[in-house]
Amino acid sequence: MDAVTVNSPASPAAPSLEVCGLAFAYPDGHQALFGVDFSIARGERVALLGPNGAGKTTLVLHLNGILGGGAGSVKVAGLPVGKKHMAEIRQKVGIVFQDPDDQLFMPTVREDVAFGPAAAGLKGPALEQRVRTALERVGMAGFADRPPHHLSFGQRRRVAVATVLAMEPEILVLDEPSSNLDPASRRELADVLRSLDVTVLMVTHDLPYALELCPRALVLSDGVIAADDATGTLLRDEALMRAHRLELPFGFDPRSVTTDA
Repeated sequence: MDAVTVNSPASPAAPSLEVCGLAFAYPDGHQALFGVDFSIARGERVALLGPNGAGKTTLVLHLNGILGGGAGSVKVAGLPVGKKHMAEIRQKVGIVFQDPDDQLFMPTVREDVAFGPAAAGLKGPALEQRVRTALERVGMAGFADRPPHHLSFGQRRRVAVATVLAMEPEILVLDEPSSNLDPASRRELADVLRSLDVTVLMVTHDLPYALELCPRALVLSDGVIAADDATGTLLRDEALMRAHRLELPFGFDPRSVTTDA
């Protein structure tokens, strides 16, 4: 008798990021995280909010294995963050630092964007195409031959984003992306971030920017997730904001903003 093949339904794609029970203490005994749990689906844009000292940087450094050894687990696209998958994890998680000059160190924009893929073994026309595509995605294709230090701060930040996009990450982590940007540069970067087809985790104190770009927000406070909801809902909760030292700019009304939600 012939065997009958049963086609089971396709399983849903793994979340881009799963953090379960993450706790971490530094060697000096300072406990930074006390059991953090959340999940981010593929393609979501999520803001990570919280006062200074809440544990935001410690959490981010766990996402690509810079920190580890505590309790709990972190998975990126279904892969546990650890030594076995470290090379793949660091390709999947791209971090854009607050100061673009921490990432730009080559003589030209093209060489900066090519650095990561070239180190990973990409070469020739494939490398050139990767660089061209990354620069086009951030609106900087016409600046490939320029020295990064000749660019404006906002342009350098977009090139820093391109250096990460050139690695084709699963998750783009942005550390205070709007800091030190003039209004035009803020808008240009926002347009870039809206256009990307990657998962975005945006660590920021800029609450209006978070509301504009991220339909969902997490509040990290005292090493735990204190709230997880629609960004507008959180920013309108005055008691929650006050309890976690989050303050909107004077006169800003979150109900007045049209968001991407």
